Amino acid sequence: MINTVYSKETISNEIHTKWAGKTVHFAKETDSTNEWCKRMSKENAEHGTLAVAEFQSAGKGRLGRKWIAPEGSSIMMSILLRPEFEPQYASMLTLVMGLSVAQAVHELGVEVSIKWPNDVVVSHKKICGILTEMGLQDGKIREVVIGLGINVNLEEIQDDLKDKATSLYLETGKKYDRNRLIGLVMDKFEINYEKFIQTCDLSMMLDDYNMLLANKSQPVRVLDKLNPYEGVALEIDRDGALLVRVESGEIRKVCSGEVSVRGLYSYI
Repeated sequence: MINTVYSKETISNEIHTKWAGKTVHFAKETDSTNEWCKRMSKENAEHGTLAVAEFQSAGKGRLGRKWIAPEGSSIMMSILLRPEFEPQYASMLTLVMGLSVAQAVHELGVEVSIKWPNDVVVSHKKICGILTEMGLQDGKIREVVIGLGINVNLEEIQDDLKDKATSLYLETGKKYDRNRLIGLVMDKFEINYEKFIQTCDLSMMLDDYNMLLANKSQPVRVLDKLNPYEGVALEIDRDGALLVRVESGEIRKVCSGEVSVRGLYSYI
């Protein structure tokens, strides 16, 4: 029986970690879980604090896009981190979270992959958006907030996104317990984060990530504003860059955040 009740208690009951999501805050509605986490950061909330909402009035994705989902359909949550490493490494946490979500979804028995750098995809369509934001103080990281929107039991995708987005329900015909999926994501993220902080790179996760890389061995187009080009995606390196072999045989490093990559024949 799928648990459709969604509350601080039902979420906490599914979290079996040391610190990731150990403190859960739940709201029926908030402006955005990322903004909520930033406010809690100012109130000295602890590392690993998790904010979950059923509805966001000002949810946002990359490039300021709005994120809206009907009640009961999705996971909208953000985790507050207080890393001790230098700010230049923080952007890789987006890939760490992308891997963690993919591993959690895989544990539910769903075939899943990652479109570099961090789009979690099922049946070649995106089910998860990730937004990472960092606050600095005196040149050091004050907090990193990673926000997630996962299409879980969404029954319909708006027309302009149907070729790019989907949900677990639409691809499998099954409804899923959102509480359990949150618990799985926290579990995987805690393991991966602890690997990451040992080296401040992805070297301890490379095999896991590249095994799930949807673009692997696929023809891709690198959408560089000044010099777009095509090639074959190989894998990611320890810094999270995508290695692409171009026609001349040269292997180029594509850095996340600078350009985007599209499949030559589809979204992937």
